[in-house]
Amino acid sequence: MVSVPTYDVASAKAGKTEVSLALGEQLLYRTMKDAVVMYNSNRRQGDAHTKTRTELAGHAKKPWKQKKTGRARAGDRRSPLWVGGATTFGPRNTRRWVYHLPQRQRLVALGSALQGKLVDNEVQVASGLSFDKPSTKSAQAIIDGCGMKGSVLVVLKEQNDTTWRSFRNLERVSVRPASDVNAYDLLAHKWVLAEEGALEVLAARLPQAK
Repeated sequence: MVSVPTYDVASAKAGKTEVSLALGEQLLYRTMKDAVVMYNSNRRQGDAHTKTRTELAGHAKKPWKQKKTGRARAGDRRSPLWVGGATTFGPRNTRRWVYHLPQRQRLVALGSALQGKLVDNEVQVASGLSFDKPSTKSAQAIIDGCGMKGSVLVVLKEQNDTTWRSFRNLERVSVRPASDVNAYDLLAHKWVLAEEGALEVLAARLPQAK
């Protein structure tokens, strides 16, 4: 059982609740680091590209004759030695940065990230988190009521379009259903605001729960 701070949206009162979560016994920092590197690498566009001398436009005419000019010999203006010439050993867009860690390792990293947030008291459960219609003002009031300053990850028990549209325009606030949250999402945000029941859905995905 883990004690987690709560915030009642209707009454704007804070409290505490006990949540049963199986998250393991220790934080696996190396596993979390590997997961973050993987997610960042997979988001990389990899479109940096420099041209070789064969890809540059222009002619291959010799700029001046080989001898008797007093200048160093030169073959063409596409040489890497010239301004506007080719690039030697520059980045090419032929490399693909995407790779995937084993699913179990990604889930273990997710459990460690969640455990770290709980240890640091950076998780709150919001009861009654629902909106009749999208309202950014109401969403901001909930975050202010929880006393959260900085980046916030809102974790929903299940996908809810109205709640997502309420939070999406807030600066440094991201919204994810519990089924889609990964270790990078948790570690990239200072605070985690979880809908009631969302933590249990998140913990059910972990290897310890299976």
